[in-house]
Amino acid sequence: MRLLITWLINAFALFALPYLMTSIRVESFASALIAALVLGLVNTLIRPILVLLTLPVTVLTLGLFILIINGLMFWLVANMLSGFQVASFWSAVGGALLYSLISWALSALILKD
Repeated sequence: MRLLITWLINAFALFALPYLMTSIRVESFASALIAALVLGLVNTLIRPILVLLTLPVTVLTLGLFILIINGLMFWLVANMLSGFQVASFWSAVGGALLYSLISWALSALILKD
């Protein structure tokens, strides 16, 4: 049940992004649900490999390169799905940062232990 609630929280956070950034577009809540699912899968399967491959750059930049990797994953998902669009790579970096902040805040409010 907790996994389903987390998925809905992430979909809602993704659905709220176009109201905060004009360069991100989500057509419907169903598109946000699919995009949140695909984003979760991409972050689970592909992101750890990229983090491992770019470990020297991440250490050199004191961890700030992780923001670029998160933006890259966000942009990848936006290019894979038709109902979720991001205008540019830097919009994806900002969107990924905002998405994680909204998702974290909603999870802290709703999923109390």
